[in-house]
Amino acid sequence: MQLKAFLENAYNIKYNPPLNELWTAGFSLPFTDPKREEIETFDYVEIFDNGKRIGMFRIMDSAEERDAEKKIISYECEHVLSTLMDSVLFGLHQRVNLTTRQNIEYLLSKQRTQHWKLGQCDFVRYFHYNWENESTLLGPLYSIPKPFDEKFQWTWDDTSYPWTLNLVRYSAEVTGELRFRKNMKGIKRTVEAKEVMTRIYPLGYGEGVNQLTIKDVNNGVPYIDAPDFVRELYDGFDYIWVDRRFKDPQSLYDSANMMLIKACMPKITYEIEAVDYELIDPYKIEKYETGKLVRLYDEDFDIWVDLRVVNHSKDDADGNPLDVKLTLENKVTDLGTIQADIEKRQKINEVYAQGSTNILNYSYNDNCDSENPAVIKFYLPDDLVNINTLTLNFETEEFRSYGKATEGGGGTTVSSSAGGGTFSSTSAGGGVSKSTSAGGGIFSSTSAGGGSFSSTSSGGGSFSSTSSGGGTFSSTSSGGGTVTTTSSKIFGELQIETDVPTSPDFPYHRHVTKFTDQFNHSHEVSTPNHSHTFQVNDHSHTVQIGNHSHTVQINDHVHNVEVAPHTHEFQLDPHKHDFQMDDHSHTVTIAPHIHEINHGIYKLSEKPTKVTIKVDGISLPMDGTSGDNIDLIPFLSKGEDGKIDRGRWHVVELLPDKLGRINANVISRLFIGSTIGGNF
Repeated sequence: MQLKAFLENAYNIKYNPPLNELWTAGFSLPFTDPKREEIETFDYVEIFDNGKRIGMFRIMDSAEERDAEKKIISYECEHVLSTLMDSVLFGLHQRVNLTTRQNIEYLLSKQRTQHWKLGQCDFVRYFHYNWENESTLLGPLYSIPKPFDEKFQWTWDDTSYPWTLNLVRYSAEVTGELRFRKNMKGIKRTVEAKEVMTRIYPLGYGEGVNQLTIKDVNNGVPYIDAPDFVRELYDGFDYIWVDRRFKDPQSLYDSANMMLIKACMPKITYEIEAVDYELIDPYKIEKYETGKLVRLYDEDFDIWVDLRVVNHSKDDADGNPLDVKLTLENKVTDLGTIQADIEKRQKINEVYAQGSTNILNYSYNDNCDSENPAVIKFYLPDDLVNINTLTLNFETEEFRSYGKATEGGGGTTVSSSAGGGTFSSTSAGGGVSKSTSAGGGIFSSTSAGGGSFSSTSSGGGSFSSTSSGGGTFSSTSSGGGTVTTTSSKIFGELQIETDVPTSPDFPYHRHVTKFTDQFNHSHEVSTPNHSHTFQVNDHSHTVQIGNHSHTVQINDHVHNVEVAPHTHEFQLDPHKHDFQMDDHSHTVTIAPHIHEINHGIYKLSEKPTKVTIKVDGISLPMDGTSGDNIDLIPFLSKGEDGKIDRGRWHVVELLPDKLGRINANVISRLFIGSTIGGNF
């Protein structure tokens, strides 16, 4: 920038620097001042207050007053922040999951002339923003910190070009003191309760049932309540807040919550007529600039209260340099974002695409069975806003064919292999049957080679004979005879004792014989012819047989069998036969031939008796053969947020239990936005 002139004759210098809003200023010049010719609309001018620089402004409007006594020209100025109103945001601009710094830099990059750059940014937030056809950059810029849960201040450095914009936290430092007999000449205290709210219902993008609410991020509740201690003092003040710029429920919630915190209690404003103590402070330590925190002593209430300076204005900085008007508040209303909706200088355009509800129909009309179901596929795109309804209607008919025969070319055909297995014949009823008569005759078996054969081993064991009744038995007669035994024995001595004496003359006595050698002797026993009779009681015999086998030797031999003429009668009980079939295939030769087609529409004589419905693989709890307005939403696949999956195919299957024909429709009501694509 190049200096054009120093306006030393300027007077009626005024400025109005509201917090987080566009600053304004003004001054006048004598109409006859030759430097007036140097001034053009949109020129930049620096405003000073008795040597203190207020800021860089841009000349916007001018007004000339001429009469017989005086001729003056007055200029109205806006701070150079207004250059952000020179550029626009054309079209749709969506910013998702980006930091506060990235979003501010994105907006500043849209300046046609790069007047501003970003300096300090104390916040890191990841809110979603959606701007469409904005008539300024300043409005979207002011909207960025709107959902913050911390208080903020826009500051800047406009002493060097390009200018630097900052977004900083409030300072909690008290920088000045206001009281009577020091620097306060008058005080006006205003309590504003018209805007008090203790419950807010936020609404965003869309309309009707498709309008965005905070239910998804607020446990299904569409409103936010003020803190309990506030509602104990003030309650029952509800407010519906609609801001269709919001398309993300979390951002809508955060903004509404911040608005509620600011408006849940009456706003107390102090308008102070004061002496600009900064100009006369000998220590130059007290500051009363916009955004500073100052301490006020209210004598009538005998209280000290800390308040934020939301404006520090002068009407005549050169004529009455010590007269300053201070506006102080117990809370800071986000005037920038509120006015952004209604004023051209700080507004966000209300030209938004709200979207529309569309009814779509997906149909199926064809034959099917349990192995080949009726399949209806439909795709839900990623940018689909809401799914209002998804319903199924269907009916079942007989299987339909369009011909009775098809042409065949003949040839050799091999059937598919059969896996073999064990099969049972159908049951036979049994009965008495006679074979055919046989003529009889002599038959010889084939020769057997003979040999030794062993029976299978027997496990042995104990066996008992059957009981015998007992009785008297006689042995066979024995011929009798004389038998002589021999015996040899060495005895030490032989003692023979008498029997009872027969005479008193012979008392008991003993004869002793001693041997010095063997006492060899023999006995002769004569047994006459005889037999023995013995009594045998009832009894049985137990025989222990060990494990064993039998070996039989069979010589080579044949058998001759004489069979007389005869017939056989046999009784067959009801029965069936099991037979084993090995894996096999069949070869069939069909001569070339032609089948005439009998064209027409032919239906089976029966319909399915039940139909199974699956939605994304989940079976519905019904199996009827028809249905109307069946709600599919509970069965569609969903993400972790409970929303129906977007960006994928969804599948509805109808499986009849037998051949049949299904006529089905899936009807959807979908709310879509108009934020993508072109005009083709």
